[in-house]
Amino acid sequence: MREARLLYVMDPMCSWCWGFAPVVEALAAQAAAAGVGIQLIAGGLRTGGGAALDPTTRRYILEHWHEVLRTTGQPFRFEGALPDGFVYDTEPACRALVAARSLDAQSVWPLVKQIQQAFYIEGRDVGQPGVLAELAEAAGLPRMVFVEAFDSAEQRAATVADFSWVQDLGIAGFPTLLAERDGQLALLTNGYQPLDQLAPLLARWLERGTHV
Repeated sequence: MREARLLYVMDPMCSWCWGFAPVVEALAAQAAAAGVGIQLIAGGLRTGGGAALDPTTRRYILEHWHEVLRTTGQPFRFEGALPDGFVYDTEPACRALVAARSLDAQSVWPLVKQIQQAFYIEGRDVGQPGVLAELAEAAGLPRMVFVEAFDSAEQRAATVADFSWVQDLGIAGFPTLLAERDGQLALLTNGYQPLDQLAPLLARWLERGTHV
C-alpha cells in the first residue's frame, strides 16, 4: 500500500455527522484492516456567532434532527433541546477536537463520541469550555493539559487552519470523507450515505492502492 489515509471532515455539532458516526466508524475499521489510517479535520459548521438562536432557526434545526433520526436511526433528545438563550457556535467544540488531536491523535475519536452524545442525547451545551474539559477527561485526556491546549493561541490558529483548508477545497457540507493517496484526493462522500453504499467504494479505492 502506497502512502494513503482517509480524511474525515466533520463538525461535532453537525446532526448529519452524528447520523454518520456509525458509518465512519465502520469505514475506519475497514481502512485500518488494509493498513490505512484516518485523520479528523474540523469543518466549522457555524462559527463566530454570538447571538442566541431565534425561534425560526431553532425549528429549522430541529426539523433536520428529526430527518436525521428517520434516515439513520441515531437517537436524539428533543425535550428541552436548544433552549432559550442557546448560542449555536461550533468553534469551541471544533477547537476541542483540534486540541485533542495535537495531544494524542487517537484521543480525538473518543472525544468526538463524547461531544456528540453529550449534545444530541444528553442535551448539554458543548459550546462551554468547562463541559468540553469534562468530556475530554472522560475521553482519556488529562484535564489541565487539555485546558491549556484548548485555550492556547496555537490551537486557536490550528482550528482556523482546519476551517481554511476545508473552505479552500470548496467543501460546503458535512460529513465529507476523502481518501488521499500520494497527495491525490478522491471524494468518497459529501453528505450522509449509508454503509452499504460507501463500503464498496472504499474497498475499490483500497484495492487500487495495492497495485503500484
